[in-house]
Amino acid sequence: MPWDLDNGRPIYAQLMERIQHDIISGVYKPGDKLPSVRDLALDAAVNPNTMQKALSELERSGLVHSQRTSGRFITDDAELLDRMKADLAGEHISSFLTQMHSLGFSSEETLKMMQETIKDKGGKS
Repeated sequence: MPWDLDNGRPIYAQLMERIQHDIISGVYKPGDKLPSVRDLALDAAVNPNTMQKALSELERSGLVHSQRTSGRFITDDAELLDRMKADLAGEHISSFLTQMHSLGFSSEETLKMMQETIKDKGGKS
């Protein structure tokens, strides 16, 4: 199934975000071997060169590393993964708060609504 990519943004950046999200959310575990460039490109329905660029950028960030003849692997650095997860959560929260404020809700009203929603769902999403 092709990945949901937006033509309004660079494809390689979207691929990076998707793979980063998959790593942070646990689809790929620390130390796991990533599928080959070809397999990932086929799955995402993109050119292998575009996927290669995305993976190279992820290597630069330290999230992924290459082993010369074995392929690419997810980092074992738990601190890096935790930091990236917290950063991504912060971005989502900031975006949500901006949207709520644009709807006319104060921070206090937004917090109250969130607490009620969490209570109604029994603390589960």
